[in-house]
Amino acid sequence: MGRDYANSKPKPRKPAKRGARKQPQPRQGFPVLLLVVVVAVVAGFGYFLWSLKSSAPEAEVVQPQPQTKPVPQKKDPNALPPKPKEEWTYLKELENKQVEVDLPEESNKPSRPYQMQCGSFRVQSQADEMKAVIAFQGLEAQVRKVQGTSGVWYKVVLGPYDSKRDAERQRHVLQRAGLNGCMIWFWEE
Repeated sequence: MGRDYANSKPKPRKPAKRGARKQPQPRQGFPVLLLVVVVAVVAGFGYFLWSLKSSAPEAEVVQPQPQTKPVPQKKDPNALPPKPKEEWTYLKELENKQVEVDLPEESNKPSRPYQMQCGSFRVQSQADEMKAVIAFQGLEAQVRKVQGTSGVWYKVVLGPYDSKRDAERQRHVLQRAGLNGCMIWFWEE
């Protein structure tokens, strides 16, 4: 019959007695083999260094020659090299040249190209309501009736502006009032 390990209870261990000491381990001898290996490694390294010294060619000993007075050369380390001679040739080349500039023709671009559209509605009364909200912010808007491919639209437009920066300033005024759908366009009409 087999033994039932799942339901068996572990045997209680005897509690260690207080004041009982562990028995000291027997002392091992001095590691002689380790000492021999260390001495051999140190001796081998010493022999290697000695062989390098003895195999190096000996340097010739040169007796110092009596020196004559050297000519002192005092150079300023901060001195600049001599200035190069300037050679400008393009001045002579350009004296008789003509430059032609092509100016673009007058275009029909508006002088105030930026406009801001804040809404586009199917019903004119909704566009007029947005125009009134914009008027309460101190800005002037227009409602434009536009015939599109999908029918009539009423667009709420501000502008024209000389620069995009001017349009951005007014858009920030409208954003503080809660109108966040305004878009700035570069319009040519």
